[in-house]
Amino acid sequence: MANIHKFKQEDTYYVLDVNTGSVHIVDELVYDLLDDDRLKSVEELIKEYKCKYSDADIREAHKEIEELIKEGLIYTKDLYEDIAKKSTEGASYIKALCLNVTHACNLRCKYCFADEGKYHGQSQIMSVEVGKKSLDFVVKHSGPRKNIEVDLFGGEPLLAFENIKEIVNYGRELEKRYNKSIRFTMTTNCTLLNDEIMNYLNENMVNIVLSIDGRKEVNDRVRFDAEGKGSYDTILPKIKEMVEKRDPKKQHYVRGTFTRENTDFYNDIKHFVDLGFKEISVEPVVLPEESPLSLREEDLPVIFEQYDKLYREMSKRQKEGNSFNFYHFNINLNGGPCVYKRISGCGAGHEYVAITPTGDVYPCHQFVGNEDFKLGTIYEDDMNMDIAKKFREAHIYNKPKCKDCWARFYCSGGCQANNYNFNGDIHKPYELGCKMQKKRIECAIALKAESMMEE
Repeated sequence: MANIHKFKQEDTYYVLDVNTGSVHIVDELVYDLLDDDRLKSVEELIKEYKCKYSDADIREAHKEIEELIKEGLIYTKDLYEDIAKKSTEGASYIKALCLNVTHACNLRCKYCFADEGKYHGQSQIMSVEVGKKSLDFVVKHSGPRKNIEVDLFGGEPLLAFENIKEIVNYGRELEKRYNKSIRFTMTTNCTLLNDEIMNYLNENMVNIVLSIDGRKEVNDRVRFDAEGKGSYDTILPKIKEMVEKRDPKKQHYVRGTFTRENTDFYNDIKHFVDLGFKEISVEPVVLPEESPLSLREEDLPVIFEQYDKLYREMSKRQKEGNSFNFYHFNINLNGGPCVYKRISGCGAGHEYVAITPTGDVYPCHQFVGNEDFKLGTIYEDDMNMDIAKKFREAHIYNKPKCKDCWARFYCSGGCQANNYNFNGDIHKPYELGCKMQKKRIECAIALKAESMMEE
């Protein structure tokens, strides 16, 4: 099992203590002397590095490392496995809901996992009645939890805007009735934004994800309408206006997806920054390898180079006081998130569920339509607890490859849906995604450590 992870970003050497999350910036000598699982004896290291370093330097560095070990700052033991086992005991309560208010979309994005928003079925709009019943369901299953998050999702959710207003109003009634706090969020393709909708979203959504895939030529190759017309010129002015109107106390992200057609996605991020956007997420597409848009092993060197370029740009802007946020580089080196979150991830299937326009309940939106994973419906009191239990127990200590991985407390075992879709098992990680995730984590750690040193 890896107890430390060491990596080099630009000209700086970093050592991460896996179990505490402490990060050390070291010189090349210390970097060389450290192995992932243990510190070798000074005699072993002198023999191994006699052609590179003097005996005296090795002895001095070895003594310093031993002091760090004594202080519990490096090569610490994993203390969380027992916590993970206990986390599957007792009651589990839902804290987040993906409310698929539509199974319909007015765009025809090439890479859409939901079959152009229809989830491999018929186009559907959630009725107000189903929406209200869904909120009743989540409140009932939230137990003692006060805070509940409801993501209005699709398809394109704004196709159901009038229904959404009634559903949100009902949520406000439930808050007062049950002493809950319901945080509504939305992911939209932005095509239907107008002044009324923008004002409503700004007032009622604590987070809005605004979808656009980057440069015009990139976006319009993959995000177009039913007639095949690109969406860039339609949505960019609306996104700009929405961001300008956005309450600075509330969250938003301009979010894109990169595919094999734009593995130079740094240029798309830079395009967003040049447009004035400060909150950005550009994420790798997840598609079967046979898709012409899918990312593959041979693409990784180029993808890693893009993350390095992004790191350099963000580092430069950080020093200049002109920074922006990149979602996948957000990281906390001071202990967060909580241990349970780091062990179990998103909570799909037991703390987080998705509800369809007809009221069916699934572990998350990516499992919608797969009857093997249907938990039940909003009209039933009982859920399929065998499925819920399976997801609840799929923490990092029950995933053999994750258990021994240095990144386990940052990725929490990866996306359950991706694991299943690529390997037929939620316990087996999606390897390509893991490799990209690890690269992002290294860049994020370096960027955050750099920022903390400056402060």
